[in-house]
Amino acid sequence: MLRLSKLTDYAVVVLARLEAEGGVQTAPSLALGTGIAEPTVAKVLKALAHAGLVEGLRGARGGYRLGRPLARMALSDVILAVDGPIALTACVDGASGGCETEATCPVRGRWDPVNEAVRHALSSISLADLAGPATRTCQSHGHKPASPNPVPAMPASLAVE
Repeated sequence: MLRLSKLTDYAVVVLARLEAEGGVQTAPSLALGTGIAEPTVAKVLKALAHAGLVEGLRGARGGYRLGRPLARMALSDVILAVDGPIALTACVDGASGGCETEATCPVRGRWDPVNEAVRHALSSISLADLAGPATRTCQSHGHKPASPNPVPAMPASLAVE
């Protein structure tokens, strides 16, 4: 089963919340608005800021804001920021040393087109697509929005089983 990490799921929820609220938001306010624990929100925001997906602003009116609109932010950008490179196997894109049988592996290098297809599919989905009208509640992911403007959870169609 291929499944995105919980941190990536939380990152999508936090980004959607930032878009819904607009302006600058603090980690505590995002935690309250999403139902995600504040330390987890802070960890996600740090990774997103490092990747340039959000901007951290210091000072009395500091917090975080989107680095660009969700319509121009691909799901693959978030996955890369939180989980690292998108790959189904250790021996992809010419990597070596990740497998004890690589010298004799009959499929070595043949996963690259599969990985490219997965990356392309994830790049074609914007966060605006995910943050659109809700088809189910966030409760299925273990977090519950605290405001009247709930942020939708990641569609089940993105979890490949």
